[in-house]
Amino acid sequence: MKGKQTVWDMVRSLAVIGVVVAGIYIFVPHDENADPTRVVDYRVETATARRAAPYPVAAPVGLPAEWRATSVSYERKNADAWHLGFLDPDKQYVAVEQSSDASAKNIGKVTQQAKPTGRSQRIGDGEWERWDGDKYDALVRQEQGHVTVVTGTAPFERLSAMAAALEFKQGR
Repeated sequence: MKGKQTVWDMVRSLAVIGVVVAGIYIFVPHDENADPTRVVDYRVETATARRAAPYPVAAPVGLPAEWRATSVSYERKNADAWHLGFLDPDKQYVAVEQSSDASAKNIGKVTQQAKPTGRSQRIGDGEWERWDGDKYDALVRQEQGHVTVVTGTAPFERLSAMAAALEFKQGR
């Protein structure tokens, strides 16, 4: 009978589609070990933030190429919040967070609820407080009218390396 389809016709159609998909998968090159990390260029956003922010904006200088920038943003309406995210050479997350909101609530938010340890360390020309957390650890630098936080899943040695590489500039 014309126009009448059977289950067997559907099975044959699915088999043909399966063969085509398998052929595409086999013959189209793909690298299962490829790194899916999307690297961003943060130079333009840094220059823009430095012109707009009411504080000297921090960005790293001289980090090895193994440090890869993955995210960048500046939000004037959100207490002039500057964010710069990286993966370190061990693929651990490290972020630079700055804001004119230096409250403990804001610091807790950007550090995933890390808490101050009461210890500090000197890095470059600044004194940084050490914060420990379940998800993130952090180095916090309080300044007049703003706060700088280096935080993430990386160990304190990597957080310290990022803090040491930071250059604070204002473009006004």
